Amino acid sequence: MKRYQKLLFTCLSLVGILSTIGASTSLVAQNKEKITVYTALENDQVAVYLPMFKKEFPNIDVEIVRDSTGVVTAKLLAEKSNPRADVVWGLAASSLLIAESQGMLQQFAPKGLNRVRPNFRDADKVPSWVGIDAWMSAFCVNTAELKKKNVPLPTSWADLGKPIYKGMVVMPNPASSGTGYLSVAGILQMMGETRGWQYLDKLHGNIAQYVHSGSKPCRQAANGEYAIGISFDYRAIQEKAKGGPIEAVFPKEGSGWDIEANALIKKPQVKTGAKTFLNWAITEPVMVEYAKNYPVTAIPTKTAIPAGYPANVEKQLIKNDFRWMAKNRDRILKQWTEKYDSKSVPK
Repeated sequence: MKRYQKLLFTCLSLVGILSTIGASTSLVAQNKEKITVYTALENDQVAVYLPMFKKEFPNIDVEIVRDSTGVVTAKLLAEKSNPRADVVWGLAASSLLIAESQGMLQQFAPKGLNRVRPNFRDADKVPSWVGIDAWMSAFCVNTAELKKKNVPLPTSWADLGKPIYKGMVVMPNPASSGTGYLSVAGILQMMGETRGWQYLDKLHGNIAQYVHSGSKPCRQAANGEYAIGISFDYRAIQEKAKGGPIEAVFPKEGSGWDIEANALIKKPQVKTGAKTFLNWAITEPVMVEYAKNYPVTAIPTKTAIPAGYPANVEKQLIKNDFRWMAKNRDRILKQWTEKYDSKSVPK
């Protein structure tokens, strides 16, 4: 009898322990905060960066909503009256300036803000946005395709306007792609609007199609679909590193550029996890990872400049006015669409 009593006591004890574990697990699940993060970072970059956050903050559940810059910007503006996002991570500063002008951003000073370059953050003492790195225009040129066509390697924007490249160039649509917009805005700032639009007319004559992604022109060039893709630095360097017949070309006149930046969305209740994410997003470990992809970061690191970039990469960046880009975005995109959208692929 005592044996059965002992067995019964053991079983009841085990049930109690399992119940306690179950209750604890349920409590942890209940205490796990969920945040929604909108981003235009590349999928292969998010796959490296995000696990770092999850490892450090396992009690914060992060839902990533990723798309091209133009799509994310449009989504944010459409949700102005009922915002879904808690955080924006790695969206063009020129897009965040539009959101700021509409009162959509909550000012927030992340830990370590004092280490951020002054030109990589909102100038207010408590900023509305803080940058992480810069990305710029670059050409992905398929050298094998050029050899077949017996045409030289283009090294400048001026070259891309030459008739010898007719039908060989693919470019991102600036209405849907941040890379497309920084390229167009860069040309208009470098050349002045009159000459800039005249140049874009010539370039349009050589364009085979406009696509809705900043990365796609590089992939198309790498696959041999087109000889030249106007894209951005990271993707050009990556496609070359994969061993394809790609040359990453940084135009002689300079590259249009923008800052990948973070912001806190203004909501009736701002989540603690959202602030935690923004604090983490400019810490040294993740900044080192940004620097492996982009050589110009908001907080300088000792990371070597990735192979394939110009020796003095900061000189490649044109003089850029982000507020001008934001203020004139609708006007520029309207004019661009009226003139050139006939060659855009369907969305």
